[in-house]
Amino acid sequence: MASMRFPFSFPRPQPPQFPRPFTAFAAVAAVAGASAAVVAVSSSDRPFLRNALNSVFSSGHSLPLWGSISLADSGVSVLEAKTGTSFPSVLASSQKLCGIGLRKKSVLGLKNIDVYAFGVYADDDDIKAHLSDKYGKFSASELQGNKEFIDDLMDNDISMTVRLQIVYGRLSIRSVRSAFEESVGNRLQKFGGSDNKELLQRFTSQFRDEIKLPRGSVIHLSREKGHVLRTSIDGQEVGSIKSKLLCKSIIDLYCGEEAFDKQAKEEIEHNVASYL
Repeated sequence: MASMRFPFSFPRPQPPQFPRPFTAFAAVAAVAGASAAVVAVSSSDRPFLRNALNSVFSSGHSLPLWGSISLADSGVSVLEAKTGTSFPSVLASSQKLCGIGLRKKSVLGLKNIDVYAFGVYADDDDIKAHLSDKYGKFSASELQGNKEFIDDLMDNDISMTVRLQIVYGRLSIRSVRSAFEESVGNRLQKFGGSDNKELLQRFTSQFRDEIKLPRGSVIHLSREKGHVLRTSIDGQEVGSIKSKLLCKSIIDLYCGEEAFDKQAKEEIEHNVASYL
């Protein structure tokens, strides 16, 4: 099984040069005692992004990033370059970043606006515990596009977080609630049938009218142990619901067959497989 562990040593790191403008990602890493290293990747340069994340989660260096010093301590973040949105490489000390993308919305069928950038995180120990017996013998490339693999990721009790960072400055909480009513409602019907209106209402009612969402606001949709979906906005919990169906429906928006961002879905698939 492919691993995300590669040597990572930047004694005097310098930004690499690329022949075209950067349009999607930049990995920003600071190693203890060294200045920050910047790696920028275009939207068509997915293998290079994987190599950047490989370096971020290295364990082979004499001062390993993963272990004696945490990624948070070493200031590692990943930048969505189109919007300038920065994502931490690790959440809650154990959830690793698997991929980042953009949620776009069409306006009158004429143009797309960037609503929010998102990052998908998963606990690598949980990934190994739940998926390695079945998929550990396969390489990440062999698992790419494997529907059963992603279904198992969504179905199993793996701690995951979808981090939404608002980039559209005029987004209202009502718009968010309405968007989730449609997208999550469709997934609830897809996976659980039509009789899930109460569950959908419990989820969307967490996005109350008095909540403001200026540009830069952060929403966490976290699947915790026991299939509990915990929702927080700018660090404040707004609700939690125990429902395997709801957890799967949320994750499907970003990892499923009809994911919001297809390139991000492919990156998530690859990196989850690499953590096995």
